[in-house]
Amino acid sequence: MRSVRMRILVTLLVLAVVAVGGWQLLPSRDSGGGETITVGTTDTVTSLDPAGAYDAGSWALFSNVFQSLLTYEPGGVSPVPDAAESCSFAGGSLLTYTCELRDDLTFDSGAEVTAEDVKYSFERVKKINSDVGPASLFSTLKSVDAKGLKVTFHLSAPDATFPFKVATGAGSIVDHTRYPADGLRVGSGVDGTGPYRLTRYTKGKKILLSPNPRYQGAVSTGAPVELRYYADPEALDKAWKAKEIKAATRQLPPSVLAALDTSDPEQRVYEADGSETRNLYFNTRSGSPLHATEVRRAMAWLIDREQLAASVYDGTVEPLYSLIPTGITGHTTSFFDSYPHRDATKARKLLEAAGVGIPVKFTYGYGVGSGAAAAEAEELKRQLEASGLFRVDVKGYEWTDFQKRWATGKLDAYAVGWVADYPDPDTFAGPLVGTGSTMNTGFSDKAVDKYIAGSRQFADRSRAAGDFRDLQQVVAREVPVVPLWQRKEYIVTSADIGGGQFLADGNGVFRLWKLDWI
Repeated sequence: MRSVRMRILVTLLVLAVVAVGGWQLLPSRDSGGGETITVGTTDTVTSLDPAGAYDAGSWALFSNVFQSLLTYEPGGVSPVPDAAESCSFAGGSLLTYTCELRDDLTFDSGAEVTAEDVKYSFERVKKINSDVGPASLFSTLKSVDAKGLKVTFHLSAPDATFPFKVATGAGSIVDHTRYPADGLRVGSGVDGTGPYRLTRYTKGKKILLSPNPRYQGAVSTGAPVELRYYADPEALDKAWKAKEIKAATRQLPPSVLAALDTSDPEQRVYEADGSETRNLYFNTRSGSPLHATEVRRAMAWLIDREQLAASVYDGTVEPLYSLIPTGITGHTTSFFDSYPHRDATKARKLLEAAGVGIPVKFTYGYGVGSGAAAAEAEELKRQLEASGLFRVDVKGYEWTDFQKRWATGKLDAYAVGWVADYPDPDTFAGPLVGTGSTMNTGFSDKAVDKYIAGSRQFADRSRAAGDFRDLQQVVAREVPVVPLWQRKEYIVTSADIGGGQFLADGNGVFRLWKLDWI
């Protein structure tokens, strides 16, 4: 997801969601009935238009107000029909994918959803090709046909991961009469067919969702929900402690997460073995001070992940030495193998070989409010500058501005969190390091692209592990990115709210409809 703060496994490892604490012994009680459930988060909604957003906050909303042809059951690793009655690759080929649409779907306007709406939705994502949109997910989509209730996707290359991508926010179906074909929709309206309707929107503050009585699909509607957005983890924590919200997710401060009391009878704590990662990305284009591979390798020799995890994140994250996180098909320790310990001497030799001026000066950007991003930036700056080899100009930006800056190549380096879009290791490959990647580093490598394409030819995804291992060896050598850490997901709810575990289970669906009063 999505960039970025934006969403795994081997045949595949299902991310286990574990509810901890003694809350199971609490008596059931119906304290709220149809009362609105308030949920707090530090994530940001950057756009209400599926063609213009590729971030965790926006996609969390899309999961609830739009439908895709496919979706995921809780803990599932294979997509199941939602707006579609059925979907499959045609004739055993991985080049043609067909879906039969349900015949009982209607938009908020009352208009029936047609195959033409589906075709239109996919084509406009590609046509608009927003700098911060999800068009890169459909890099193998050549054309779409619609006839009756049948939608046929023609792919330019075999892509076993295409159904996974259809099931994401990028596959959201929109009303062709309400969304322009060649530009993003403006305003605060949403016209979808999901389990919720957006009934009120205050940008950056709150969103009110009401159950959609027209919804037909794979899930059920739930209680009314109000999503409240907070500027930073400390503000979220303050709201939680003041009991202004019934659930808190993504992301309380590290110190709070480290001290969560699972025995507190007034709250429920859910911990999911997550695949969220955070990477340091580099602008590799000509003219960037980080263009030379030797400069990026030198930085890889200087970063101390263990110190970062301990000092900034209070041990709530694990050091990461691989583009693909631990527990997922193709995971390796390629960066540990290549850069096993901090070594300023080797870093200096690389810079001298590159013939660059020392110290190397570059800009480092981060998104304000993104967890402990500011403290992380200062720690990375300290580590790099302690060697005397680098001089780092650190600056924080409002999240939307931050996205636009890295998407247009205005930052030399930037750290971004990544949440798996779908339960397959491909989500950590193509979108992050493939040519034309979402992270827009300017990096392009023929070997990397070959391994990405090769991995997509296997319907049995466990057979793709070799391609992913080889890909990560190249990434460790060329260093367009340095993996920093991965962490678990934490959701905290009050004792009278159930279903918190369904807000994060590793397949990119934010199931607000599962929340309920106990």
